[in-house]
Amino acid sequence: MSGSIVVSQLGARMHYAVPRILAGDGRLAHFYTDICATKGWPRLLRALPAYTLPMAIRRLIGRVPHDIPLDRTTTFPSFGLYSAIRRLAGKTRADETANALWAGERFGALVAAQGFHGAEGIYAFSGEALEQLEVARTYELWTAVEQMIAPRDVVDQLVGEEETAFPDWQMPTAADPFASAYIARERAEWALADIVICPSEFVRRHVIEKGCPAARAVVVPYGIDSRFTIEQRERAPGPLRILTAGEICLRKGSPYVLEAAKRMKGRAVFRMAGPCTVLPPARAALEANVQLIGAVPRGEMRAQYAWADVFLLPSLCEGSATVVYEALAAGLPVICTENTGSVVRREMDGFIVPIRDADAIVEALERFATTPSLYREMAENARARAAEFTLQRYGERLLEALSGVREKRDSVPCAE
Repeated sequence: MSGSIVVSQLGARMHYAVPRILAGDGRLAHFYTDICATKGWPRLLRALPAYTLPMAIRRLIGRVPHDIPLDRTTTFPSFGLYSAIRRLAGKTRADETANALWAGERFGALVAAQGFHGAEGIYAFSGEALEQLEVARTYELWTAVEQMIAPRDVVDQLVGEEETAFPDWQMPTAADPFASAYIARERAEWALADIVICPSEFVRRHVIEKGCPAARAVVVPYGIDSRFTIEQRERAPGPLRILTAGEICLRKGSPYVLEAAKRMKGRAVFRMAGPCTVLPPARAALEANVQLIGAVPRGEMRAQYAWADVFLLPSLCEGSATVVYEALAAGLPVICTENTGSVVRREMDGFIVPIRDADAIVEALERFATTPSLYREMAENARARAAEFTLQRYGERLLEALSGVREKRDSVPCAE
């Protein structure tokens, strides 16, 4: 298949957007993933009534790679199951890093052993790409790595500062003995990649600062399909309804959500959708001020956006948070930080607030609560902005970035 590409990824990130885009363009040579609901024994789970199943199984059932041919899909369900068990058994940040290293190395080796199906290039994701890239280079394939979030040492620095400020929130990460190995793995992947796809300028800036040649690092914002689009509606009377989605933890800025909820009590209702991994004292404080509804399968998130008036994500470090794209599509004004890597336009679709600034969050919420015309304008702008970041537009940007990668390879010296 001329110009075809192998894609490999752990999990269902971005609802399998990259392989779907390439399949739609006729350029998907093969797709590798760990586990999904359409291949092997996991497909049998779809026959069971979803409401009777634990959340983890419901999330697995939601892993359906739409528009990707089954005969071009290979999964490793035994590996996927064992990887999930290891991940769930982990208790510390060191456990998480050790599991990520093991899963990335094992998955990379499994993909490399299966081969590249006559492809011209390979597209893999940071932390799980190294073994594939090493073998792909021996076959003279061009190589692309998506750096999904800022480099690990940047993440660790930002989170470490939060741990000092909020010692009762989570176990400290400073003693993680596996962090240096993960950092080295990222650097090695950049060195082997002909192109490093960054979802935001925030990520690209830090990747270059940490040693990736600037000419190789390219920004490609994401896009989503129409499942989260909600028709324009009037805000219901009463307190503002504020939604936050994602893991409840220091990296996501959860302490600042809590502070805003305390200060907006009676004027706003806060809901957090996502797994809560904080220590008991922090969880108790959250439960007293915020609705914690736990992890929500992707297929059920639309109802959460429909409930909300405003989406809030004061994260300290992301790649380009998918939930922000989804919130915009639902017509929600967004309050987020520059570090979320979002496509929100300042004071058009919402507010960009500094990291670690509960005052700025409350000020933005007050403006929404007291100025209905501003709220309506930003809600309309949010929906219009989302139209620029559909899956189709994402595909156009991605295919443009990947065009001519082989030809550009010799123009950029290899990183050391």
